[in-house]
Amino acid sequence: MTQTVSNRPAGLFWRKDNPEKRKKRSEALTAYIFLLPYLFIFFTFTIFSIGYAFYLSFTRYNLLRPPEWWGLEGYRRVLCLEALMPRGEDAPPLACDDLFIKKALPNTVKYTLIVVPTQTVLSLILAFAMDQKLRFRRLFRTIYYLPSVTSSVVISLIFVWLFSPLGIVNQIFNLNINWLNDPRYAFYTIMILNVFTTSGTLMLIFLAGLQDIPTAIYEAASIDGANKFQTLRFITIPMLRPVVFFVVTVGLIGCFQVFDQIYVMTSGGPLDSTTTVAYLIYKWAFRDTTVKMGQAAALSFILALIILVFTLIQRRIIEGSGSVGSA
Repeated sequence: MTQTVSNRPAGLFWRKDNPEKRKKRSEALTAYIFLLPYLFIFFTFTIFSIGYAFYLSFTRYNLLRPPEWWGLEGYRRVLCLEALMPRGEDAPPLACDDLFIKKALPNTVKYTLIVVPTQTVLSLILAFAMDQKLRFRRLFRTIYYLPSVTSSVVISLIFVWLFSPLGIVNQIFNLNINWLNDPRYAFYTIMILNVFTTSGTLMLIFLAGLQDIPTAIYEAASIDGANKFQTLRFITIPMLRPVVFFVVTVGLIGCFQVFDQIYVMTSGGPLDSTTTVAYLIYKWAFRDTTVKMGQAAALSFILALIILVFTLIQRRIIEGSGSVGSA
């Protein structure tokens, strides 16, 4: 009697293909195929771009010649700390550009410290008003939100016309001020524009946070005899703390990256009084007669670090004030 010997491996070495596993592999493969376009765009225009910009920050590059490695020299020229040291009249000229340390950074910090608190408080007040039972409430919400969805370039051009020497603002208040060509007023005009365009969006965020607070908490506070101010201080504000942190963080990042309004309305002038860090990056990279692409790349990473530091500081402040208020 003959015995048939199978060619298949015996024991644990032979595993039948599980249809369920095969189905999962097929679904995963299909998912990755659909994700490929996004992954290609993400790695090409985000990961690769950030990596290449980081490399350029250590080079001297003017778009016409290949990048030339010079280490931390670009960062030294951007920071230009020697410009803050006392210098005699016969001192040699600086081997760096002090526009960042003397103009762009102070202007950006000033802009942020004024605009962020103003737009946060104004949007919170609008959110409280829109949370009340008012007639035409939806109409007012739409009106307040319209500037946020309008192109910033269009709004900037409208403000250029409003604040021109013959504009409506001067005519209404009987003034003779060249708002955008006077270093005393140009930056504040842009601040008004920014607060006007962003308050609507932040109002909706605060409004969503207000409507998310359970009414049972307010009812319990009312039974305990809390007045409106106590309810606002000990219930509403503490429970809005995550929303406040989000709004302040978004406003902080937006203010440090302000560019389009500066570009359209003043181009950094007059006398660099409206030059911000973001506009200086553009100016060094594309506008200067001697293109400083390496320094512009270095400044972009310095700006990212500044935003991170300010975000951590304001988070510590908001969490600290929240813990005190809740106590």
